[in-house]
Amino acid sequence: MIHALPLLAPLLLAAASVFAFLSPGLRPRMAIRVAEWFALGSILVAGLCGLVLAVYGSGTGPSVGYGLFTLATRLDAVSLTMLLLVSFIGWIVLRYAGTFLDGEARQGPFTGWMTATLAAVLLLVQSGTLLQLVLSWISVSLLLHRLLLFYPERIAARRAARKKFIISRTGDVALVGAAVLLGLSFGTGDIATILAAAREGQGLPLTIIAAALLAVAALLKSAQFPTHGWLTEVMETPTPVSALLHAGVVNAGGFLLIRFADVMLQAPIVLAVLVMVGGFTAIFGSVIMLTQAAVKTSLAWSTVAQMGFMILQCGLALFPIALLHIVAHSLYKAHAFLSSGSAVETVQSIRRPGPVAIPDAKAVGRAFLLALTIYAVIGLLFGFADKPPQAMALGAMLIFGVAYLIAQGLADAAPWALTWRTSLYSISAATAYFALQHIAEALMHGTLPATPPAGPLEWSLMLLAVITFGVVAVAQSLFPLWAYHPAAAGLRVHLSNGLYVNALFDRLLGGWTVSTTTAATSTSSRD
Repeated sequence: MIHALPLLAPLLLAAASVFAFLSPGLRPRMAIRVAEWFALGSILVAGLCGLVLAVYGSGTGPSVGYGLFTLATRLDAVSLTMLLLVSFIGWIVLRYAGTFLDGEARQGPFTGWMTATLAAVLLLVQSGTLLQLVLSWISVSLLLHRLLLFYPERIAARRAARKKFIISRTGDVALVGAAVLLGLSFGTGDIATILAAAREGQGLPLTIIAAALLAVAALLKSAQFPTHGWLTEVMETPTPVSALLHAGVVNAGGFLLIRFADVMLQAPIVLAVLVMVGGFTAIFGSVIMLTQAAVKTSLAWSTVAQMGFMILQCGLALFPIALLHIVAHSLYKAHAFLSSGSAVETVQSIRRPGPVAIPDAKAVGRAFLLALTIYAVIGLLFGFADKPPQAMALGAMLIFGVAYLIAQGLADAAPWALTWRTSLYSISAATAYFALQHIAEALMHGTLPATPPAGPLEWSLMLLAVITFGVVAVAQSLFPLWAYHPAAAGLRVHLSNGLYVNALFDRLLGGWTVSTTTAATSTSSRD
């Protein structure tokens, strides 16, 4: 019974949601306070769950239902991490929304939909059965849809929400199919039992198909190429919704793969597809992000890239590191969106001490050699022999980003202070990577499976990924040398439009079609 304690967190937010819907007036102060208090209460519940986990260990709460149609909560290291993360971000977003929407005519219903969405996410991350997982997964999407249409008179908001609705329903079908196959294959709906059996190699060959469907659901939920367009368009919704979406809901795809890590390991081909799709999305999103002028749009493309990198980590079977990535990205992106309003003023207030140092080809070469050397030395200190090759390859990809900073420090026009500072960045990044990796693996030991030995397929994918990320990093470092070339100007235009992939996807879905009734309604609303 003690393992049912996590259920109290979503119940608190569900109660706050009901109270908010009963307070539709202008400036519903009490509803906003109740939402903040109950969100803070969910953080306290998550903290108590940590004590329960430390004392009693992992476990599944009492089930309600029969056979495959049961509901139950699951408390382990993964669910506890997500409970703490979602509760904390939810509390911060609700506090921000109380001020951001002050004076909004429908602030009460907005608070109701926001708290209801958070309650559904909390139910999702603590799901102990397949039925609860599917129901909460679908509920999160449907409730978020109402938040995306908070301003229904905005045509762009309706178009983006419609696109997301179609993609989400496709992902729902894939998840339902995976749940059915897993239930039939293992004869139970209990997730812990399924994972234990999959770790022993049971359930084949249906689990391979189930893993493929889980991958489809995750890719669609986390806005992977080429279905990423909706995430970069949902900007007509209030900023608190953007923060909740980018810092929480979009991570559900990665959580799904992490939760069913033992099942995914039975399908190496599916993991290989995740590496290719996630790696390409990461590179694609990061390059497009650099060409965006709008702050929130740039952050959205950053989320696309980060989700791609997270999917890449899952494809490499680095599930503890992927969970760490979710935590770090969620905290960063929530802060980035909630502070996006002051970003322009911050940039304008920065005074550059002099001309920007532009590295030449020699400086870039020295920078990458220095970054890899630092990475190798730090890796030896932490013990290369104990690390799987997948983790080492991932670290090399990360260090390429730091090499870009070192290249600026090694430019001829750069002051010595910049050179030393960028070198210290590289050392800090390499040290933090190995340290955090060690902590994540230690915390998730026994809950998530260890990374399996790399075979020929895995080595080929790792080599391809490292080379690709290295080439892109070098090209980015050298871009200032030819940024003003006419060809570069044309390339920038194409990149700023996302190479028109989203436009082609809109044509496929008919997303650019706006009915006469909708347009008339929008016009009358503005009048």
